[in-house]
Amino acid sequence: MNEFRLPALATPDASSNIPALLAERIARDPSATIMERKIDGQWVPMTAEEFGAAVTAVAKGFIAAGVDAGDRVAIMSKTRYEWTLLDFALWSAGAVPVPVYETSAPEQLRWILSDSGTSAIVMETPEHEEVLAQVRSDLPEIQNTWTIEVGAIEDLSSAGIEVPDDALTARTAGQRLDSTATIIYTSGTTGRPKGAELTHGNFVELALNALAELGDEVCPPGSRTLLFMPLAHVFARFIGVLVFPAGAVLGHTPDTKDLIEDMGTFRPTFILSVPRVFEKVYNSAEQKAAADGKLKIFRMAAATAVEYSRALDEGKPGIGLRLRHALFSKLVYSKLHKTLGNQVTHAISGGAPLGERLGHFFRGMGLVVLEGYGLTETTAPASVNTPKRTKIGTVGPPLPGTAVRIADDGEICLQGHNIMRGYWNDPQASEEVLVDGWFHTGDVGELDDDGFLRITGRKKEIIVTAGGKNVAPATLEDSLRSHPLISQCMVVGDKQRFIAALITLDAEMLPSWLVNNGKSEMSVEQAAQDPDVQASIERAIGRANKQVSRAESIREFRILDRDFTEEDGYLTPSLKLRRDRVLSDFADVIDEIYAGSAPTDSK
Repeated sequence: MNEFRLPALATPDASSNIPALLAERIARDPSATIMERKIDGQWVPMTAEEFGAAVTAVAKGFIAAGVDAGDRVAIMSKTRYEWTLLDFALWSAGAVPVPVYETSAPEQLRWILSDSGTSAIVMETPEHEEVLAQVRSDLPEIQNTWTIEVGAIEDLSSAGIEVPDDALTARTAGQRLDSTATIIYTSGTTGRPKGAELTHGNFVELALNALAELGDEVCPPGSRTLLFMPLAHVFARFIGVLVFPAGAVLGHTPDTKDLIEDMGTFRPTFILSVPRVFEKVYNSAEQKAAADGKLKIFRMAAATAVEYSRALDEGKPGIGLRLRHALFSKLVYSKLHKTLGNQVTHAISGGAPLGERLGHFFRGMGLVVLEGYGLTETTAPASVNTPKRTKIGTVGPPLPGTAVRIADDGEICLQGHNIMRGYWNDPQASEEVLVDGWFHTGDVGELDDDGFLRITGRKKEIIVTAGGKNVAPATLEDSLRSHPLISQCMVVGDKQRFIAALITLDAEMLPSWLVNNGKSEMSVEQAAQDPDVQASIERAIGRANKQVSRAESIREFRILDRDFTEEDGYLTPSLKLRRDRVLSDFADVIDEIYAGSAPTDSK
């Protein structure tokens, strides 16, 4: 099959917009809890009516400050309540929020603000003010700046007191489905980031159709979700909109160091995350079990969870498997559920392939991970597994109102109400990816007979060895990152005789691994040279190689004495590898690998 589409299940009026979703929620039940804010260590409920009033006050403040309809206003902050408040206030005032990652360097900030023509910016901290100060002279269009931790919300609310209600009502009503809602700059693994121009319709139509497909089971009224992914990323931003028509309760946690504690106290019923977080949960549980002398039990429980999940696909688990599963539910799975707050039933995973092992493990322990696929340019999800239609190892069928097509060269093309208008200020780039009504993703995949999409690689990342073998690095890399010691890895070998890998170690997991393996404390640099560490990584590579042909298998590897991090420029804010940067900075290591006489890929 090379094309599959599902008709839309919801069609909003053309005059609708994102603020209308909030207004409808308030009208349905103004006294119902819409958010919970963590104040002095306690989750404090906020009603729909209270949040609506806060949005109105801040929106009037923007109008009083001279923010006009269509003006771009940047938000540079961690994920927190104020981010969502500012987003809805700007939409209500007819403005266009432009998200900026709070970790952005001065040059990244300069590019986004100048390219988008931003006229104002709300920052989180005085440190962000210092970042802006370094490039402020290059940004003459910036007229207003506010800082959340220096009273931005209070100042805006006070400034807007004299703005009449009808002025705000007119601004809000002026937004339609085809109005620009936001400009989100891609992470930019190569070159400068491009601004994806997304409309109110992209968010509204996608949210309503996603709810029509998933809402009853994943996020029914009264469900709860805790946002911890960056709201500068389209994935979290979309969920931050979807919760309002869903009738769900929203919470925010700005620091992932507090995530486990916040999960336990907020008690979400569904979460969204990237595969790396699920890998961390699994690896941490495994290492804790090893430290407690219960590694054998944990591994038996993990194998049972995977077996149980596979049995659900094949029919039904037998009595023996059900008994084992019930035993491990008490001994192991219940502890993992407690870590997540004891209420989570579903998780939505995106951003990178999850892998069948983790998918089956979490479903087998009682947490259904619905893997999906999307990009900034598609307003996040284009396809997703659903509770009723799931094939672990795929990213599901397209959502209602969306179509998937596989081009002759294997590229995934998408069509539907979620596709961006184009790249801001870049008609050439827009024409390159928007062809005959289809968005060309740059990803490679395949569709099965039921319309389920499987991602097999990315066109620009396909490695072609000297022997002419096409190798998609994602399969090997995703498998290796499941090892508790491995933080990041990058497969190399373009135009070379064989495939190799650069490996970095996880500094957080290293101490427990050393203790569990009877080894003394050592640094990451020392561990990279340790024979036992190298042997463990080599065994992991052996397991990964079983998933591919010999010509695609990793034949050599090097453990680096440093990690690939966003701060060092090797990862994007959404944790994607900047492969060109890695290839350039570690060229000497790669050259050393291929200077030897390892076997060719033809064997």
